[in-house]
Amino acid sequence: MSFPQSLATLLATGAADAPAIGAPSRRTLTHGELRELVATTAARLQALGAKHGDRIAIVLANGAEMATCFLSVASCACAAPLNPGYREDEFRFYLGDLGARLLVVMRGADSPARAAAQALGIPIVELVPEVDGPAGRFQLATHQGNGLAVAGAEAAPAGAAAGPEDVALLLHTSGTTARPKLVPLTQRNLCASADAVSRTLALDPADRALGIMPLFHIHGLVAGLLAPLAAGSSVFCAPGFDALKFFAWMDEWRPTWYSAVPTMHQAILARAGRNEDIVRRNRLRLLRSSSSAIPPSVAEQLEAVFGAPLVEAYGMTEAAHQMASNPLPPAPRKPGSVGLPAGAQIALLDAAGSLLPRGTTGEIAVRGPGVTAGYLGNPAANAAAFAEGWFRTGDQGYMDADGYLFVTGRLKEIINRGGEKISPREVEEALLAHPGVVQAVAFAIPHARLGEEVGAAVVLADGAASTDAEIRAFVATHLADFKVPARLLILGEIPKGPTGKPQRIGLAARLGLA
Repeated sequence: MSFPQSLATLLATGAADAPAIGAPSRRTLTHGELRELVATTAARLQALGAKHGDRIAIVLANGAEMATCFLSVASCACAAPLNPGYREDEFRFYLGDLGARLLVVMRGADSPARAAAQALGIPIVELVPEVDGPAGRFQLATHQGNGLAVAGAEAAPAGAAAGPEDVALLLHTSGTTARPKLVPLTQRNLCASADAVSRTLALDPADRALGIMPLFHIHGLVAGLLAPLAAGSSVFCAPGFDALKFFAWMDEWRPTWYSAVPTMHQAILARAGRNEDIVRRNRLRLLRSSSSAIPPSVAEQLEAVFGAPLVEAYGMTEAAHQMASNPLPPAPRKPGSVGLPAGAQIALLDAAGSLLPRGTTGEIAVRGPGVTAGYLGNPAANAAAFAEGWFRTGDQGYMDADGYLFVTGRLKEIINRGGEKISPREVEEALLAHPGVVQAVAFAIPHARLGEEVGAAVVLADGAASTDAEIRAFVATHLADFKVPARLLILGEIPKGPTGKPQRIGLAARLGLA
């Protein structure tokens, strides 16, 4: 099956006068205007000496300018978007580890990335939005004396287009279990995954995505941005996720779909009852969930509220996001499953790397055009994760007789209670079945005799008055005694990582339970 081999080819899909990038209270940028902006920015970067493969760090808040800046940089060089919420020490580490050639920041933004870049001798380029122009249009400027000058205002010769094997995106893994690893993704990797998402969701030029995922994360970049553009359709770039504003954005943009992590879906669901009129007059075609498992009960509620199917997908940074997905109706969507292979070949391996038959639990491995060739500068990690063309994901799961994949846990997140292996997801689903619980996360806590014990944290629904003992007693009616949390905390908010996912590893220490 063919797909675009470069971002330049992918961005050529949309009709010149069709909408491409939207933002709150802004005129929509068309596909033709987007292509012109990408070409102009490439020329300006070339005038600054940037070449294919040069790593250009981007530290911008979510929004249309972040989206178009990423597209422009990734089309001609190697984009390295970083979480704007990092502190200066974190920026020093990430910018140094990247070997960044340039840093792009917003004009007027007082980001600690500036000080980190100056300490490392990395030139800073400022993004200047065209406030009266369409969503996402900008210029780049560099410091000259005490003022600003448009970078590359002189005509720069057009360089050769980036090829399929040129690295377009460089991201760090989350680093919850070890030092973060650098994942290089080529033009072909990104296009293959974006095409897989677009095909899975049957996107066409009439679709309108509501983009709420962070654009320094593979989910937001590929499913939230590249997939809609690959279909010649459009995306509304929200300035970060805000459950209080979600329905107003929905009313303004009239989207046909959105993709989010489960915690975002749960926050949206909690406010849906107050926005029934908006939901009624803005019918979605589908909802998509990825990056962590969504409880089946939450998926059912979302489908009932929005009157649209929820498609759960499975992705990773190393695979340029999508590897499997539940199909759209009328094909079956299986609760608890991440669906069928969709963007990668999938196999189950035992500890020795041998293939396992369907129905047998093992480590999930993938290969395909979206999968990275290996981590940068980390031979030990490559030796552990890549073998005979397969990437070992570190996730545990099985395939049923119909080929649907079920992810039972992260191998390093599995709770080992005196030899009893417990999936955090199973505990979380039991907790979420309690009528007073709206969010839950289960994790390992140290135990002197057993090695590990089950811990959990929950957030209660508004007005709920459940106690930890009552919730644990409820779980005991659904799970074996050894799976019932020994410690359960009731919190106002579940601690999450920068992409909105709870991070089970290390959570016991963060909550004072280690």
